[in-house]
Amino acid sequence: MLPKAESSDHISAWASSSPRATGLPKAVSSEFIAGGRVGHSKPTALSKPEPEELSIFSRSLGLPSPSDSCDALLGCSGRVPVDGSFCITVVTWNVGTAMPPNDVTSLLHLNTGETNDVDMIAIGLQEVNSKINKRLKDALFTDQWSELFMDALSPFHFVLVSTVRMQGVILLVFAKYYHLPFLQDIQTDCTRTGLGGYWGNKGGVSIRLSIFGHMVCFLNCHLPAHLEKAEQRKEDFATILHMQQFEGHAASGILDHDLVFWFGDLNFRIESLDIRFVKYAIDSNILSQLWEKDQLNIAKSTWSVLSGFQEGPLNFPPTFKFDVGTNKYDSSAKKRKPAWTDRILWKIKSPSVGLGAGGRRPSRGVLSVSQLCYCSHMEYTISDHKPVAAIFAVQFASKADKPPVEIYVADEWSRPEQAVVRYKMAAGFHRSSWDWIGLYRVGFRHPKDYVSYVWARTDDGERCLEKQMCAQVMFSEEALPKEKGEYILGYYSNTSSSIAGVTEPFQDEPHQPPRLQYLPEGGEQPPGAGQP
Repeated sequence: MLPKAESSDHISAWASSSPRATGLPKAVSSEFIAGGRVGHSKPTALSKPEPEELSIFSRSLGLPSPSDSCDALLGCSGRVPVDGSFCITVVTWNVGTAMPPNDVTSLLHLNTGETNDVDMIAIGLQEVNSKINKRLKDALFTDQWSELFMDALSPFHFVLVSTVRMQGVILLVFAKYYHLPFLQDIQTDCTRTGLGGYWGNKGGVSIRLSIFGHMVCFLNCHLPAHLEKAEQRKEDFATILHMQQFEGHAASGILDHDLVFWFGDLNFRIESLDIRFVKYAIDSNILSQLWEKDQLNIAKSTWSVLSGFQEGPLNFPPTFKFDVGTNKYDSSAKKRKPAWTDRILWKIKSPSVGLGAGGRRPSRGVLSVSQLCYCSHMEYTISDHKPVAAIFAVQFASKADKPPVEIYVADEWSRPEQAVVRYKMAAGFHRSSWDWIGLYRVGFRHPKDYVSYVWARTDDGERCLEKQMCAQVMFSEEALPKEKGEYILGYYSNTSSSIAGVTEPFQDEPHQPPRLQYLPEGGEQPPGAGQP
């Protein structure tokens, strides 16, 4: 099964649903292409010159200069990926207990061609409906938000890697299927900070994993609201960093990871300035006038807990608070001041820190990160928050390039006797008698979304692992799909709760309806079959 959350609120079951419609308009947002990127690629456009004092102000905050950003209001379509980089999209959205929209095409940048360049997508949600009757339904079926994102992303070859939920806070991580064997040591954790740590309406959930041998952590937080609660936000963030711990010595704490993405409804507000001036600055597109009064920007230079965290410039309007169903800021009696509550930051572990937990040095050399895009999406109006997305190009100093399990299969299964699978496990691979090989239709949604499977034989596997030889299993004619199409094979490791090897797509001719085979003693199905 996929890694279990350290919480009873973990999503435990999945149900299928039909694909959603596509075609929402492109995001109205600003694009940021970072200067000093690794590699030889250049930005396709430069922004208009900014006032000198604005550049000085940005440098004083540790932000990239505004001259490094593109002044395009059509999202990130002009971005230039870094050659050889691993591209990660991060999305955060406080959905305000609303029902999911029919379409998240523009939010995930699926209608721009950019998704072909993106390797991984992390989605953090806050305030998902968590009333008792809704949570009971979600315990029996997959929650509608997770279904929405799986449906939207699977046609683009993204597979759900892991997910964790704490009441209304959800985190999902997707990756292209061919990266799955290189995503290992997947763990989740959560920390409640609401009502003194007893309630999960506030707090943080995390998914950590090794990507090509580098330890990366995604942390989605929902921190306390209101202008005067800045110190409480600081204390809660420090509590989350302290409480979250992972097994093993690779990176036991969040800040032990080589790269951390911290995002969510962080709830920081704009101090001092009158609401009329804030709205004037927004309407006049002089957002820089608001930056120095943003609580998070202030905290970056005063809070030690934020040391090393970086963020792109806020070249998009404040994302809170809107009248639901509109792009109009709060017109209620409360008239809350607009603020950038929804943020995405990152931190690279410095090599100068020296040895980490367990005497560990930063894994496989130094990595670098370039932020290609940081934008809000005004077209979504179901919540009083606007979603925010960022795209990063991560350059790994080195990459683990050999999967734990290599699988060999014919290019086409036109006859039942061709359905032979040979596989070879790397030295040191921890196999289990519950490992299995799944046959997946191209476009599958999660590791348990298989058409059929065979068990990886214990006797063959043990012997072949010792001699570094190929083991072999075979799908019976009855276990093969009857629909012609493109399929891949994946070796599922029960020990690591992840896919440890995949094949390239191959053709399969029509066969009889699937039937399970190679059951171990007792005849059980794989643990959690049908559920990630």
